[in-house]
Amino acid sequence: MAEPPKETRRKESSPYLSHIVGDALREAGERRLFERVKAEPVPNHLAIIMDGNRRFAGAHGIGVSDGHAAGRDTLEKLLDWCLEIGVKVLTVYALSTENFERSSEELAGLMDLFDRALRDIATDERVHRHQIRVRVIGNRELLPARVQEAIAIAEKATAGYSAYRYNVALAYGGRDEILRAIRSLAEDVRAGRLEPAQIDSDAVSRRLYTADLPDPDLIFRTSGEERISNFLLWQSAYSELYFSDVMWPGLTRNDFLRAIQAYQKRRRRYGS
Repeated sequence: MAEPPKETRRKESSPYLSHIVGDALREAGERRLFERVKAEPVPNHLAIIMDGNRRFAGAHGIGVSDGHAAGRDTLEKLLDWCLEIGVKVLTVYALSTENFERSSEELAGLMDLFDRALRDIATDERVHRHQIRVRVIGNRELLPARVQEAIAIAEKATAGYSAYRYNVALAYGGRDEILRAIRSLAEDVRAGRLEPAQIDSDAVSRRLYTADLPDPDLIFRTSGEERISNFLLWQSAYSELYFSDVMWPGLTRNDFLRAIQAYQKRRRRYGS
């Protein structure tokens, strides 16, 4: 059989070649972005509001539980990205106190997800190799016994580590956290252990879930919403905020690097 004309062969192969070239250019661009990000100071404490799992599921014609599972997969990648650029403290907003108003079916699926993920963390080779201390912050009393048990397993397995910190906010609400701190201070005043004049911002900070952590340098929210939704209200007083239209399960390494680069371009004045 005679070969098709060279011009025809070139047209037939052009979509494939375009795809290859496009991928190569994207990879080269991401490498350059990564190198620029690595060359500048990165946030010491990065906090993430992982929003958009349900909308992602709806947009892709999959079930809500599958959307949450896809979000879990993105979180696994995020941990690698943070290690890659040197973020020392990562705090993720996994379940708010308000989220308990969702359907019992969705909540049951989420609890299954948290149960498995926390137990997996306890044996995660990456966690132990990098000496990542894992901790859950929030009102654990609202969580099922099996999830509380999984939390205990994950925290015990990583209790001796201090190189990196990985905090998961579960059954967490910023106002609830502040109220707990106020009640604790009030009890000490009533018992005579503390004078009202001794109550300052440091005294409040010491009563929070994050007492031994630095405040977040950057709070990053996905899915296009531009609010912090009761997340780290006290701690975020001087945090930089970054919002992305990307839904959480669709977040890419390039999206993450762009958020860090945007932070690096800002000048933090702390009110001065």
